[in-house]
Amino acid sequence: MVTGKSDISGWLVRPASGVLWAGLAAVLGALTAHTVLVASGGGMDNEIVVDAAHTWLDGGSPYDDRHFLYFPSAVMAAVPQALLPRSVLDVLVPVVVTAALALGWACALRLHRVPLRSRLAALGLLGLAAGFAPFGQLVRLGNWTVTAVLALPLCLLLVSRGRWVVAGAVIGVAVAVKPLLAPMVLLFLFARRWGALALVILVPAVSSVVAALFLPDPTGFLTRTLPFLLKGDDAFVRLYEAGPAAVLPRLGVPQAAATSLAVLAAAVGVLCAYRRWRGPGPVPLRLAETSAALMLSAFLVSRPSYNHYLLVVLPLLIAGLPYAGSVARRPWFWLALVPQLPGVTWPWLESGKRRAFRDAVTLCVLAGTVAYHCVRGDRGDRGGRGDGEAIGDRGDTGERGERGVSGAPGPSEGSVAAETPPGRG
Repeated sequence: MVTGKSDISGWLVRPASGVLWAGLAAVLGALTAHTVLVASGGGMDNEIVVDAAHTWLDGGSPYDDRHFLYFPSAVMAAVPQALLPRSVLDVLVPVVVTAALALGWACALRLHRVPLRSRLAALGLLGLAAGFAPFGQLVRLGNWTVTAVLALPLCLLLVSRGRWVVAGAVIGVAVAVKPLLAPMVLLFLFARRWGALALVILVPAVSSVVAALFLPDPTGFLTRTLPFLLKGDDAFVRLYEAGPAAVLPRLGVPQAAATSLAVLAAAVGVLCAYRRWRGPGPVPLRLAETSAALMLSAFLVSRPSYNHYLLVVLPLLIAGLPYAGSVARRPWFWLALVPQLPGVTWPWLESGKRRAFRDAVTLCVLAGTVAYHCVRGDRGDRGGRGDGEAIGDRGDTGERGERGVSGAPGPSEGSVAAETPPGRG
């Protein structure tokens, strides 16, 4: 790891000026305030979940609305919101979503041992808020994807410090709220962390079963929502799906061929993720890039798959920028994000009905870049002191990071899979 004045890492990890923090506060404040003024019920997507809770409180089935795509446990999680006036939700939800996005970014920074007062901390969040359109869309919609944006970096931060069981509980709770992080089961399988894996599965399963017992239609998720997700034939949802299985048929590709291609791409992505897990490099990068590859693989094949799902992985990857061997230093990583620049009008794609084509380009190029990096990436920091080396944190020898994932061998020793000593969770 090079953090001297001749390398960008040294500049990024130094303290940010007050001007940068003021600019960040202005952008986040303006985005939140605008959403408060124009949103209803905290945003369209949040309103869907809250209305499902209202329906249950009134004696109906939440699954009467086919756009309610959550587990029964999410109904119970939405009840507190359902008991609040809409005028309160209009203010509360945008503020909470923005705060959760900032906290997720902070966890991603600490995973990579980047100081929270650094230039990267301020510029990274400013860039996401002002330069990545899905960030603003997520705040305006109040989409519960924000739970995954916070839970994934928090989970990896805990894993890097050896707390696998707690990390498994975090993912389990996030899946119970919204099943977006279900692919993270594979990370715990790679690591053979059976106790943590049990929590990932049991927390959402038990909470959903218990919640379903209180619903008038206990099997609604299985009999209505799951077939809807598998068929993916909703005309409105299809307009915004970014996955190849949804976009390619709109270009004339047979549905069967499009689905097969998406499944194949996802399978390749999972293999690349496993290769990255077993490969060399700093522990934080291995965790972040393995998890990103798993999630992007899932986004390629899942129905639906929206552009704001990318916020689940982007903070983890961008926060690793100070590492010489990170995927964020590849030009194609940044080129993949160009279609998501706010305010840019793309010929023939300006209509909301065609936005999915831009989103598909971003998803596919980003997934391909991460997969390629997982297999062929340049591990420029192989000669570093250790896997858990702190970036910009004076006095941290990196020993905590090395112990955290499991007695972490040095970069030349390879796998993270056999790292944490027995008894650490």
